[in-house]
Amino acid sequence: MSKAIWEQGYTQNRELSWLQFNARVLAEAEDETVPLLERLKFLAIFTSNLDEFFMIRVGSLADIAAVDRKRIDNKSGMTAVEQLRAIYAAVEPLYARRDAAFANVDRGLRAEGLERMAIDDLEPEEQKYIKQYFRDVVAPVLSPQIVDAHHPFPHLEGKVLHIAALLGRKKREVLGLLPVPASLPALVFLPEREGRYVPIEDILLKYTDRVFEMYDVLEKTVFCVTRNADINPYDENFAEEGDFRKTMEKLLRQRRRMAVVRVELGNPISSHFTEYFRTRFEVTDAQIFLSRCAPLKMGYAYGLGEHLRDDRRAALSDPPFAPQQPAMLPAGQSLLKTALRRDILLSYPYESMEPFLQMIREAANDPSVISIRITIYRLARKAKLVEYLCAAAENGKDVTVLIELRARFDEQNNIDWSERLEDAGCKIIYGFEYYKVHSKICLITRRERGALRHITQVGTGNYNEKTATQYTDVSLVTSDDAIGNDAVAFFNNMALGNLEGKYDRLLVAPHSLKNRILQLMDEQIALGSDGYMLLKFNSLTDIDIIARLCRASCAGVRIDMIVRGICCLLPGVPGRTEHITVTSIVGRFLEHSRIFVFGRGAGEKMYIASADLMTRNTEHRVEVACPIDSPEVRERLHGILDAMLRDTVKARVLQPDGTYSKKLPVPEPTCAQVQLMQEAIRSARAQAEHPAQPEPVWRQFFHRLFDRKE
Repeated sequence: MSKAIWEQGYTQNRELSWLQFNARVLAEAEDETVPLLERLKFLAIFTSNLDEFFMIRVGSLADIAAVDRKRIDNKSGMTAVEQLRAIYAAVEPLYARRDAAFANVDRGLRAEGLERMAIDDLEPEEQKYIKQYFRDVVAPVLSPQIVDAHHPFPHLEGKVLHIAALLGRKKREVLGLLPVPASLPALVFLPEREGRYVPIEDILLKYTDRVFEMYDVLEKTVFCVTRNADINPYDENFAEEGDFRKTMEKLLRQRRRMAVVRVELGNPISSHFTEYFRTRFEVTDAQIFLSRCAPLKMGYAYGLGEHLRDDRRAALSDPPFAPQQPAMLPAGQSLLKTALRRDILLSYPYESMEPFLQMIREAANDPSVISIRITIYRLARKAKLVEYLCAAAENGKDVTVLIELRARFDEQNNIDWSERLEDAGCKIIYGFEYYKVHSKICLITRRERGALRHITQVGTGNYNEKTATQYTDVSLVTSDDAIGNDAVAFFNNMALGNLEGKYDRLLVAPHSLKNRILQLMDEQIALGSDGYMLLKFNSLTDIDIIARLCRASCAGVRIDMIVRGICCLLPGVPGRTEHITVTSIVGRFLEHSRIFVFGRGAGEKMYIASADLMTRNTEHRVEVACPIDSPEVRERLHGILDAMLRDTVKARVLQPDGTYSKKLPVPEPTCAQVQLMQEAIRSARAQAEHPAQPEPVWRQFFHRLFDRKE
């Protein structure tokens, strides 16, 4: 009988692998070569990442542990209970590392004039100011409460700071609760000396005795709870709901009341006081985490530098960078019209998203355009894309928007945008009952001299104008007929609820993407040591793909993978994965593009995709992968991949034991993201110095007459 895959020694647990990823984020905060304000932001990112991990992954495991204690993880053989124990044990030292990193960064910022002050360390006049600030600004908006037989324990929202106080009076002990009002600023800056500030929770903690003045305050602490947020839109409680938008609104209300999976404390307390948290929230000691130094919420980190002079802020931040004019699109040229002649690749955030947005705007006003169809997963809070789609509908274009209302933590934003689009006359589709639509595809259809022409955009990232300056993604714009026809079929199938549509060039999950990837892997396996794969994506959990990668390695196929986050496959295991390397890059930008290369030279097949190699993407989502045919686009994508593989600054290499190691120092270190920024700047400057000449009128006429690409 063959061993289960988890018994063969080349796989690891998904959740523990994710914690390793977040540890790499934390390592950026610990890295003294990173500017101080950026290190503070990495601490904030680490914290918000961990919050979401507990809300979703730990919440999901807690549910599984409650209903199916024997179910095991197919990569590690661990039950849900065993995974939770391992998670809690792995997270504990991360809190200690975060505290040490925060203390280090805080000391550095203090030397630069940003001083986080303890109230007891303030000058007398400053203490007087804080006392008055509490009396005039804070106290009027407080809502304190005691908990006893006549005052039931209130519902506490997740990740909302509270003060808990153990109160005594006449030999009776009660619990006092004091939520930190959302209307108050996170930091209170002192007026006399610039850059000195006090966190708002420290002010409330200081004056807790005054709030509960009729009691003796025996102990007090800042705390917050994290609630399970792994909601399921298809729970039977909601099955009869007619409008899916209303279903999601109900579920968002439900999320706020789900079970507590973590309690965080801001200072040590007695075991007696801890018992209140254990019993009230039904948690174990392992679920209670102490943050001795770092704040429990760190959203303020992104704006703290605004309190420094411009020159000091610049010195403590990454060098400024603005997305550049795309290398494949000369300045001033229309992306829509250029794409009718040749394929164009946009590479975010090195290149600007603006040409794509202007393409939608141009299409909205182009008399030749008859329809625009697009899938939307996440949008910015302010989105020009929505304005242009609404304008297109108002101009009489047929605009169809497939918007996913279940984009986690963006549900309400997407609900709001769907209403705006619908009001403008766009046709709105919400997707499928059990499958999220995660694909990134846009189709513009034009009527030219009685014939239809399609311009198709397929990307690896969301149409989010904010994250397009923060995440690395690639976007192909093409007028290839076969891809355009597939895009037409895709949107028709989405409108009809058909997940099993047939496509000529596009790979579409859940029906065809995974099978085709496995076939492409098999083609390389057949080549043995002449085979090659180069795969860049964010996470690897799909058990079938992991097994196929192992088989390929055993056949001698060389496999280079660039995996930002979770990697359940362990590379370099003798006899199993010894021909596989895994590199992870965590840097200034979030690596987000998915690029798959199978083979070399003339036999190479290359795709970009919206999907990671995770079971949820390959089997439970609607995803799209697009082939890359243009030699010029292939060359640009290889430039990105090669830069990643050559990185010796931010790259970490996954070891057979699941740990990550830095590459050995070299005389001339290379940082992929810095290199790609520099290349984008050089390209934009070259365009500015030698602008492309307008196409001759005779050639424009030639293209219109014969309706073909150059």
